[in-house]
Amino acid sequence: MTALDLSGIGKSKNLLETTVQEIINENIVQRIWKKDHTVWSEDPTEISNRLGWLDCVENSKKSLPEIYDFVESVKASQFKNVLVLGMGGSSLAPEVFSLIFGKDERLFNLYVLDSTHPEAIKSYAEKLDYKETLYIVSTKSGGTVETLSFLKFFYNFVLNHVGKEKVGSHFTAITDPGSGLQKLAEELNFRKIFLNDPNIGGRYSALSLFGLVPAALVGVDIEKLLSCAEAAVYKSKYSEKNKISENQAVIIGALIGALALEGKNKLTLLYSEQIKSFGAWLEQLIAESTGKIGKGILPVDLEDIISPDDYSNDRVFIYTHLKDDNPYDKTIFELKKNGFPVIEIIWDDIYTLGSEFFNWEFATAIAGWKMKLQPFDQPNVESAKVQARNLIASYTEKGNLQQPEISYNDESISIYYDNKVDNVEDAFQKLFSELKEGNYISIQSFVKPSEENFYVFQELRSHLLKKYKIPTTFGFGPRFLHSTGQLHKGDDGSGIFIQFIKSGNINLPIPDDARSNDSSITFDVLIKAQALGDREALLQNNRKVITFEINGSVYETIKKIIEVI
Repeated sequence: MTALDLSGIGKSKNLLETTVQEIINENIVQRIWKKDHTVWSEDPTEISNRLGWLDCVENSKKSLPEIYDFVESVKASQFKNVLVLGMGGSSLAPEVFSLIFGKDERLFNLYVLDSTHPEAIKSYAEKLDYKETLYIVSTKSGGTVETLSFLKFFYNFVLNHVGKEKVGSHFTAITDPGSGLQKLAEELNFRKIFLNDPNIGGRYSALSLFGLVPAALVGVDIEKLLSCAEAAVYKSKYSEKNKISENQAVIIGALIGALALEGKNKLTLLYSEQIKSFGAWLEQLIAESTGKIGKGILPVDLEDIISPDDYSNDRVFIYTHLKDDNPYDKTIFELKKNGFPVIEIIWDDIYTLGSEFFNWEFATAIAGWKMKLQPFDQPNVESAKVQARNLIASYTEKGNLQQPEISYNDESISIYYDNKVDNVEDAFQKLFSELKEGNYISIQSFVKPSEENFYVFQELRSHLLKKYKIPTTFGFGPRFLHSTGQLHKGDDGSGIFIQFIKSGNINLPIPDDARSNDSSITFDVLIKAQALGDREALLQNNRKVITFEINGSVYETIKKIIEVI
């Protein structure tokens, strides 16, 4: 279970009490449990069929025998590795389980592929022996372009080695009933097809089959995990009105929603080391659920800690840690002293993750109610996909990818901006020439998601944070398009977007069909189309965006940029 420490919310206590009273007066908790769509909108579209997460724990317990039988069958095979092929909600929870729980020696190494960068895909094809690898294709809709491209590549890759009689035994699908993936998996004779509750949205699916099947494969005691979640569900569902103040999910949702309306909408996440990967899952949940109709709560994950004097006043801090691991106590003391709202969440142990998944889902639903927005749709996500599809269609017709007009270029970098720049330093000066209250920086890296690249971009991020003293975020593309991408185009337009593209020198083909070597497009074309498509979608929503296309080493180029800015 968790403990909640609100001693750091200071002046926000009155705001919280007022919001909780509104929740009681309007019977919000009970209405949510009755699946009353009018809590958020008069229109039931993408609400009534998105509330299955409320029943997820109960329904998932019914699937335990099916999951256990599957795990036993995999243990009896030659497999040592599991590679999850997915994006967004289908990949983030498995990654959290893998990183927090590690690997049970009796079970499997679990990896997650959620990058269309050709070097990332090639590295998994080379690193993981296909004879010892189970591939889990995971997508709710069954039509996610990245996931289907992964499927076609790896199925074709294994097919060419083992033949059509054996290839299907290396693949498992997790999807919704009736999806395109279900049909394809049946045709390709997959080892197993798990059909999830279709009334659960991707980012609310951690405690469903999308999360539990990979969790079981890395040795997580999923019954214990669900028991922890069940306790949180019970506390939420059966809270008496006079005990709502003890309901963690309601309190957090009420507070972050109310503070966001007061302009404190940069939710800065601090974690103890073992559980820090939870932030990536939470980032998607909050950003994609609340970033729309000109509003939004921006999660700020894995950002360097700086002096409280240098933080902007729009910050709220969530400090989550294991009860015996308090790495930021001194920082939290200073933040409280400087008047920043601080919410502290203490986990008993790593199985508290089960209750935290549910608590944050419920909290996000409450925050959506308070902010008067619908937290279960993602209206702006499609815009980047449309632009990418248009670029790919043009490429297949003309044989080249349409490029933006170059503002500056040299041997190492090309810059695309809305006016001419003299060099990299001039580009950054113009980009940050008109900072205003509420701005944040989003670094978007369509490069190989390696450890080296991560740390050099974090160094750039830290440099910008200290120089401009506004919140910073970082994400590898196209992964973030399925998380913070909604907020980037749906919030109040405060973001300053810095794109980096490096598609690599590998022409890695995407098979037109999983059973054929024929290909009309490569992964380097796909990821560049996704980057430029998102750029165009940002511009169409009047966002401030600059794009750097790197010609040489990503690491060396970013190091040089840090030196000159």
